[in-house]
This record gives sequence, structure tokens and C-alpha cells, in this order.
Amino acid sequence: MASKSVIEREKKRAALVEKYWRKREELRSILKSQDATPEEKWAAQMALQKLPRDSSPIRRRNRCGLTGRPHGYYRKFGLGRNKLRELAMNGEIPGLVKSSW
Repeated sequence: MASKSVIEREKKRAALVEKYWRKREELRSILKSQDATPEEKWAAQMALQKLPRDSSPIRRRNRCGLTGRPHGYYRKFGLGRNKLRELAMNGEIPGLVKSSW
């Protein structure tokens, strides 16, 4: 299981991403715009760099919702492979059954 501090850090990053999402999108649209002048693009780039680093969605890490495990993560379920298997064997995930052939 991941340490509590790592899990809390990820929660903090998620909150910052949510908080600055609109601002980042506005600045990025200026950078992508064909109509913006080079000065406007430069100002937008500088404003984007001044935002907190953790507000960038790329800095987030997918982690198991129960244990915080960073590897072996299944996006569809939001769980790590160990917990996914454990819950599937207990029949706690609707529609998921063990395969056999």
C-alpha cells in the first residue's frame, strides 16, 4: 500500500488540476490560435508557466482507489490488479466474472 502522504499528494494535485483547468485551457487556446499576435502568445506562455506545476494534468498519476498502488492499474475499474482480482473473486464487481475455457 502506498504511504498516506503520497495518496494525499495525489489528491492535492487533483484539486489543483480542477481549480486551474479553465485558466489553462484559455491560455492554451491563445497559444494555438492563428489570430493571436506573437506578443499575445508570449504573454500567454509566461502566464501558463507561472501557474503551479501541480495544476498540470500530466503530473497526475493513476493509482488504485483502495490501496494507492501506482502500477498494475486498470482504468476501467479504478483499481490495482490485486484488488481487482480480490473483489472479482468475491463477486463484488457487477458484470465481471472469471474466465474459463
